Amino acid sequence: MAISKTFLSIFSILSLILLFIFSSLTVAEDSHLFHKTISPTLLDLHKEKLSHLHFYFHDIVSGPKPTAVNVAQAQMTNKSPTGFGMVTMTDDPLTSSPEPDSKLVGKAQGIYASAAQDEIGLLMVMNFAFTEGKYNGSTLSVLGRNTVFSAVREIPIVGGSGLFRFSRGYAKAKTHTFDLKTGDAVVEYNVYVFHY
Repeated sequence: MAISKTFLSIFSILSLILLFIFSSLTVAEDSHLFHKTISPTLLDLHKEKLSHLHFYFHDIVSGPKPTAVNVAQAQMTNKSPTGFGMVTMTDDPLTSSPEPDSKLVGKAQGIYASAAQDEIGLLMVMNFAFTEGKYNGSTLSVLGRNTVFSAVREIPIVGGSGLFRFSRGYAKAKTHTFDLKTGDAVVEYNVYVFHY
């Protein structure tokens, strides 16, 4: 009987020691959390605003200095009436008016890929990197579908950087000119974006 009481006492002490060790480890782990909730004011996020940007996107695929170049395609792309499988990398100028020599306000840098077999439908993955005015150095990230022969296309704005941190919105794209011989296009963009 004395042995069992001694055994229970030792077992209880060991249990307490193990509990202390494990709780200490848990506290140590908790002190290195990879997340925590913070107030938006710590990041100077006070009042959300809606901005409208208007510019022209110049997609130049011809001539000695193209701003959009094909970087990949599937074996069947040349046989596809929609160019399905073609991937194009862009560094297209964004300007204040449709003329190519008008004021440069930024660049559209990223890719578009032919992602539809029954129509000309592009997957757009790019950043509008602005170089003008208060938005110089800020970007908007575009990710969405662009059916280029539709009169007006709506493409999601999924984020941004600089003055466009935490942004969301959409871009309305409307073809201004398209040259059937060269493939060059000028597209008018109206962008509506919520940001802080």
